[in-house]
Order: sequence, then C-alpha cells, then structure tokens
Amino acid sequence: MDNRDEVREFLTSRRARISPERAGLPAGSRRRVPGLRRSEVAALADMSVEYYAKLERGNLAGVSPAVLEAVARVLRLDDAERAHLLNLAQTADGSDALTCPRPRRAKGQWKARRSLQWTLDAITAGPAFVRNGRMDILATNQLARAFYRDIYATPGNQANLARFQFLDPASRRFYPDWDRFADVAVAILRTEAGRTPYDKDLHDLVGELSTRSEEFRTRWGAHDVRPHGTGTKRSHHEIVGEITLAFQGLEPAAEPGLTLTIYAAEPGSASDEGLRLLASRAATHGAPTPGAAIRDELRPSPPSRPRTARSYDLKRAV
Repeated sequence: MDNRDEVREFLTSRRARISPERAGLPAGSRRRVPGLRRSEVAALADMSVEYYAKLERGNLAGVSPAVLEAVARVLRLDDAERAHLLNLAQTADGSDALTCPRPRRAKGQWKARRSLQWTLDAITAGPAFVRNGRMDILATNQLARAFYRDIYATPGNQANLARFQFLDPASRRFYPDWDRFADVAVAILRTEAGRTPYDKDLHDLVGELSTRSEEFRTRWGAHDVRPHGTGTKRSHHEIVGEITLAFQGLEPAAEPGLTLTIYAAEPGSASDEGLRLLASRAATHGAPTPGAAIRDELRPSPPSRPRTARSYDLKRAV
C-alpha cells in the first residue's frame, strides 16, 4: 500500500464525487472529468493549482494542518475521511498515525488478559467480542461464539470477519443485508490501512481478498472509509432465525487499537427471545471454540412427547 498511491487515489475519488453545483460553481460545458476540476479545488481552497496538483500526486509530506483542513472542507470530507487524510499525511511525514495509533502486533502474538476475558464472560445477555482493525476476532464470550458459529465452522476463515464476509458462502445467509455489510467491512479495512500502513498481516489479508473476491476488489478501489462504533445489524442465524441487534463498539483503555463490541436486542422483542434461546442452547450444549468445525444434528424428542415443530432439539457436536 504505497502512501503516494493511497493519497492520490483517495483525493481523486473524493474530488470526483463533488459536483460543481454542490460546490457552488456553475457547471459549465465540455467537462471531461466527473466532479470538480483540480483548478476549482485549488481556487476554493485558496491555493495555487500547482500546489494542489502536487498534493493530489500523493505528496503530503510537510503539509500543514491548515492546508489539509482546507482540502477537507472543499471536498466535503466527513469525520472519518478527515481522520483518514490526517493519517495519510502523518505516514507521509514518516511518523505514526495522528488520530488513532494502532499496535502492529500479529494476531498470534496477542492474548486476552485474564481480567478482559472475565469481563467478556460476565456479559451474558448479549454477544461480546474483541477484534482488531483487521477484523480478526481475538476474544469472545460464550454467546458471541454461538452467534458467530458459522465463522468458526470453517477453519479457513481464521475467525476473521472480512474473510468470512467475502470468501464464505455462508455469509450470504447470515447477512440478509449482505451488500451493506460488505461495504462496511471494506471501509473498516481501508480505515485501518490509513492508520497502520506497514501492517504486513493487513497487507496479506487485503491481497488475499483482492485476489479471490471481485466483490472485495471493486469496493477496495472505491477508497471509502467509515467509523463503525454503533448501529444495528440484521442477521439470520441457523438456529434461531432472523434477529436484529443493536451494537456498541468501545476501545478498551488498556488495549489501544482494539475494539470491544457488545450486541443487545430490544427488550421484549422477537430478537430478544431469539437471543435468549441461543444463550440457553450455548449454555446447554457449549459454544464452538476458535478453529473448531461444527456439525449440527437434529435429535428427535422421546416418543412419549407430542411430535411438533418444537419437539426437536439441536444437538451440537464440536
């Protein structure tokens, strides 16, 4: 991920989406490029065309915060995009990302503190897990392992949410809003690339997904970034069916660069009931462990009980 290429493609893609009308300029005629011209961005940002052209060629080394803010203002960058631009500028200066420093530890080198695992285990009403910026799931409570059972069912996923999203056919069932969450996954990885441009594990993951998934490759080329701190997620779980959960992402003070995500269902809703059922089954049958394959079998109830749709229990062999 060459920094100059990143800067050039990011600024070019943001410029292309701003129409002259949106920028308060006349559309004119014979426009050969989408969005604003370089000269128009330069004029609106109060700098020379030559200087802005240098920025868009990828040279952000030594650029002042005031200049970066002027470019962000003209290109109508949101908070996540502004942060990404600042990160790219910090990398060009040869220093760490300004907005959110990230550890460069490989997944295999990180182990949850006992106190963190105790905290996760104390959360029993909803799935809770810790991930890094590459979307590796690093630690979970029992309900999160049951919720993400499809990810652990295929050892090749390596408990990575992005790899599951783009390379595992099961993700199409698990995410009814597949396109939406595919966009989110790529935006998270693109944001992380701006924060940790020298992360070899991230480079390898992006290379693998780009090679094996056209859906990923197309989205990666869009250079979209976004925070993923809160929202709702609709999932179709093989055991309990469709559930809609709210989520909150938090950064543990003792683990900078990692995200603790907690899911919760609206109290009294059908999703709440489904989550309770999933928690009950996870407590009874146990939840899958990372890397373990899962096999589901239907076990008939004893003959003495009425044979109904609820007369079958799901037996899990891990």
